[in-house]
Amino acid sequence: MSQVGAPRTVRTVVGDIPPAELGVCNAHDHLFFSSPRLPGQELRDAGAATAELAAFGAAGGGSVAQWTPYGLGRRAADLPLVARAAGVHVVAATGLHQAVHYAPEVLDRLRGGLRGGLADVFVSELTEGLATSGVRAGFIKVAGGFHALDAHARWTMTAAAEAHHATGAPIAVHLELGTGALDVLDLLCGELGVAPAGVILGHLNRSPDPVVHRQAAESGAYLAFDGPSRANHATDWRMPDAVRDLADAGFGDRLLLGGDTTTAGARSVNGGPGMPYLLRRVRPRLELALGSELVERVLTANPQRAFAVGWT
Repeated sequence: MSQVGAPRTVRTVVGDIPPAELGVCNAHDHLFFSSPRLPGQELRDAGAATAELAAFGAAGGGSVAQWTPYGLGRRAADLPLVARAAGVHVVAATGLHQAVHYAPEVLDRLRGGLRGGLADVFVSELTEGLATSGVRAGFIKVAGGFHALDAHARWTMTAAAEAHHATGAPIAVHLELGTGALDVLDLLCGELGVAPAGVILGHLNRSPDPVVHRQAAESGAYLAFDGPSRANHATDWRMPDAVRDLADAGFGDRLLLGGDTTTAGARSVNGGPGMPYLLRRVRPRLELALGSELVERVLTANPQRAFAVGWT
């Protein structure tokens, strides 16, 4: 359980570290990921994962938050090996993605066959370890739907809120095509009592709605802009303006940046933009809009707060 007054640390796959040790942080990406929605594009190769993470480190990166949750090929036992070999910190996720990413029997088992319920799975992975690996998760990842929250999203977010209250771990939310942010906040922070500072909203760049962005920022949640987008390229060039508008409105301390590499073909080692793109292209583009000092804080100080917990 999170303890008031306990030193705040970030739970990486090789142990808890002071937040400042994260360095430049890619706040949303994937080293391993497998889903029936992306057949033939699985991220399963530990050697490729190490090379990609090392490439990010060579570009100046210090840490990556891996948003791959329960049941989607996290390869937990490999995560410490990859992190150590690349010399980059990795923060792993527990949680559950949208129902479409799982076989029905997996969800049936989680719904009906677990003693203690889904929240206990999340708490166990945060405090004891993923599966039998002993590698502990540092945050909880869940997902909304397109402009709405279905029963699956409400179930997983309710469990995530319970786990958050038990541990203090932040909750990172996949927003489908960047939509539904306010519904997520109404549920997590309104109904379920999660402090907004414990919520990270992902994919906001995919729906560049300045009114929604401003309302989400005013709540106190963290706003993650991650990409480049594979499906909505027209939103990429709008992202710097969206980030600048939020910073100009006084919300520069709520912003996070990530890469969200979900397929093998998107990796830099396979000819795609990959993890280094965040620092190779996104960072200098944002520096033109925001200035280098603010971008540096978005990549360092903000994730240090967003992922830090007073673990016991």
